[in-house]
Amino acid sequence: MANVMNSNQPTKQINYICLMEVNDALVDKLANLARLKFEAAEKEEIKKDLQRMISFVDKLNELNTSGVEPLLHMTDEENVLREDEVKGSITKEEALRNAPVHDENFFKVPKVIKKF
Repeated sequence: MANVMNSNQPTKQINYICLMEVNDALVDKLANLARLKFEAAEKEEIKKDLQRMISFVDKLNELNTSGVEPLLHMTDEENVLREDEVKGSITKEEALRNAPVHDENFFKVPKVIKKF
């Protein structure tokens, strides 16, 4: 159940019901989306785990959330980041001095992309 607020209308309650069946087709679809492959025994464990997760979320529907404001952020704090500071850095020569292989301007690294 969730509160839905509109600045012009009073709060109204919406019940969310999850009637999801965890079956081999669902596990196969999720595995495909995640580019994973599972053995039959692993699929059974995953089906059990998914069903437990869905049951836990369904359990939340039993809570009385009337009078609870929707949570948009975890805290009321805004922009708690530090101010940007300009700080000194090392020179190009100092950086290149630490590299095992370099020329006058660049680090040299082995190729990682092969042409086919």
